[in-house]
Amino acid sequence: MINNQNHMQTCAISQTKMEFLETMPSSKTILTAATSLTASVILFRSIASDLVPEQLQLFFSSRFQKLSNRLSSQLTVVIEESEGLTSNQMFGAVNVYLGTKVNDWTRRIKVNKPDEDEELAVTVDRFQEVTDNYENVKFTWIMKSRGIKQSEKSTNPKTELRYFELSFHKKQKEMALKSYLPYILKRAKEIKEEKRVVRLHTVDYNGTDYWSSVVLNHPATFDTMAMEPEMKKELIEDLDIFVSRKDYYRRVGKAWKRGYLLYGPPGTGKSSLVAAMANYLKFDVYDLDLREVQCNSDLRRLLIGSSNRSILVIEDIDCNVGLQNRENGNDTTEDDKITLSGLLNFIDGLWSSCGDERIIVFTTNHKDRLDPALLRPGRMDVHIEMSHCTFSGFRVLASNYLKTEEHRLFKKIEDLFQRVKVTPAEVAGELMKSNNSDVALENLVKFLQKKEHEGVTRS
Repeated sequence: MINNQNHMQTCAISQTKMEFLETMPSSKTILTAATSLTASVILFRSIASDLVPEQLQLFFSSRFQKLSNRLSSQLTVVIEESEGLTSNQMFGAVNVYLGTKVNDWTRRIKVNKPDEDEELAVTVDRFQEVTDNYENVKFTWIMKSRGIKQSEKSTNPKTELRYFELSFHKKQKEMALKSYLPYILKRAKEIKEEKRVVRLHTVDYNGTDYWSSVVLNHPATFDTMAMEPEMKKELIEDLDIFVSRKDYYRRVGKAWKRGYLLYGPPGTGKSSLVAAMANYLKFDVYDLDLREVQCNSDLRRLLIGSSNRSILVIEDIDCNVGLQNRENGNDTTEDDKITLSGLLNFIDGLWSSCGDERIIVFTTNHKDRLDPALLRPGRMDVHIEMSHCTFSGFRVLASNYLKTEEHRLFKKIEDLFQRVKVTPAEVAGELMKSNNSDVALENLVKFLQKKEHEGVTRS
């Protein structure tokens, strides 16, 4: 009985399905109808374009876009590459962070390999969409660009502005601004530190921020510097204190920077000391040749274009006209590219606060030629005399070049160093002439004796 009822129900369902299928239009009929509808829409848009005034079209288009935006659940955050003269730290962080999010779905990436870098630097190309999941929330990124209108008086070399668009559900706005973006800033900093290579920057007016750079592959360290041990120790301690006092500088209301003056005759290791400082701190070096700077406003642009955690070096400052001691009659003139007041404002004026953890280094062969205004604390906080080589400095050089800690000639060389003036560069030049320590040290003794005979002695 039950089986008969089930059979009857099955037959009834099958009959219903057949009737439904018979009443459905064929696939050909559906395709024809869709084609006809599409053609009608195109025709209607064409007629509307001809009959409806352009202003009215723009009005309805604008209203439709606003309505669409209101109905959309997505929120878009725009992060531009720069704001006026200032680079956007958030843009740089996003660029670094998204380079780690490349996957099998990514279709366009940019790859850069500086000569001395061990790894490829990968970033996402423009118009390439990247999806990121953070705490189970989907975030979509895409880089775009737009042209920049240049006025006749504009000195900005950029012709386009790049920017990121970040899209997500609008209910996640607070999370994106207070958690996700700060996380990217922190993560990008960690990525940079993991891959950090010290770079040397030089003035380049064709660059996007007036600077171009190469890897600083200078091997100088504090261990290899032919300096007095006590002076070396004091400098390292001063650098350590400086980098650890972020909160202190903020509390006392001063820009987080420190100035060093390195002075002494040529060949005493001033440039090598800058490299040793950079390698010790992992700070980039910005080599600022004032002769390449056109005016005070360019000087400010260069300062803004330099990064945090960097060493700005102005070598041979005594050679720059207009920056020497005004008491000697060398005051600035109208023909000077850079004025003394412009440089002082660059060092410790309002513009000097546009960045953190910066070191400024002046080098000179003639400290007495510099204007006292450049030398006061707050501008040049630490003065380091790079003098002639001493016996302790020689021992460092002998260890570096000859791997020799003791030798029968050391006593004679020590006696000569007490009487003869010679630079570390001259000593290094003699030690490099032979890999044999006996030959190299004998040549050094002869060189020092010749210096003594010529009257190049310590006063």
